[in-house]
Amino acid sequence: MTMLLEIRGLHVTFHGRRGREEALRGVDLSVARGESVAVVGESGSGKTTLLRAALGLVPADRGGVCLFGTDLGALQGSERTRALRRCGMMPQDPYGAVPPTLSVRDAVMEPLLLVNGFRSKDISALKAESLLKEWGLPDERLWGARVSRSLSGGQRQRVCGARAMALDPELFLADEPTSMQDASLRGEIVSVLESRVAGGMGLVLVTHDLILARRAARTGLVLYRGVVVERGPTGDLLDNPLHPYTAALARALPRMGKAILPPPGGPIRAGLGCPYAERCEKADSTCLESPVLREVTPGRFVACHKA
Repeated sequence: MTMLLEIRGLHVTFHGRRGREEALRGVDLSVARGESVAVVGESGSGKTTLLRAALGLVPADRGGVCLFGTDLGALQGSERTRALRRCGMMPQDPYGAVPPTLSVRDAVMEPLLLVNGFRSKDISALKAESLLKEWGLPDERLWGARVSRSLSGGQRQRVCGARAMALDPELFLADEPTSMQDASLRGEIVSVLESRVAGGMGLVLVTHDLILARRAARTGLVLYRGVVVERGPTGDLLDNPLHPYTAALARALPRMGKAILPPPGGPIRAGLGCPYAERCEKADSTCLESPVLREVTPGRFVACHKA
């Protein structure tokens, strides 16, 4: 079976004022048709970098990314463009992702016109209006309004989702797609994603919320400081977490807007062994050695000496 997306041993490093920082360390991820994967972790864990690396928007130091069975690094020119057109990307910030001077309808139409030509304007307009309805914006009075003047953050986010689906992507990458939505509207967006996945689309969903991950995706991958610390069915990650960090995420759900504070003390110095050791109540001298992601029960993987 050909995977839509296959990432193996991905390492990404950034160089900034504080020197060299590893954003991703040896990450593996794969998505087939009709499969949904949630990437879970707090801010700074590497989730967005992983999505961007999947489309070649940030360079990899080591490891590889394959789109639709072909090494992304080997794709050049028109071949690379064709492959990326089969993908949809919904970034976290809808303010920077949607052209502010366009109308709502034109913002969704733009990808269609660029690909199919401006002679298809009438057909593209109908497609854009259908997508806006699908994404919970059925008010025709809104369609002609400028994005910068008339929309709330949540509405911009839904326009961004409709725009990202304009070309009916086979692979959809969604970065916190419900972050600006009211509770009543989050379920509608998840339903859109579920319906598309049921039709064969592959989905990679980035979120900090294990409840959303369980609702929207079948498989979950937990990132901490760029390292995969746990992988398995999303329901199991929430109900029976194996890694202390996954358990901390589950405990933090009622106050998910706040930082997860480390417990006092910690016997392990930062940068040695397990990346979570300095925050882990279970840490001891064995955690000076980096744990390997291993299968502990069928379909459940964890990188922890104590699991």
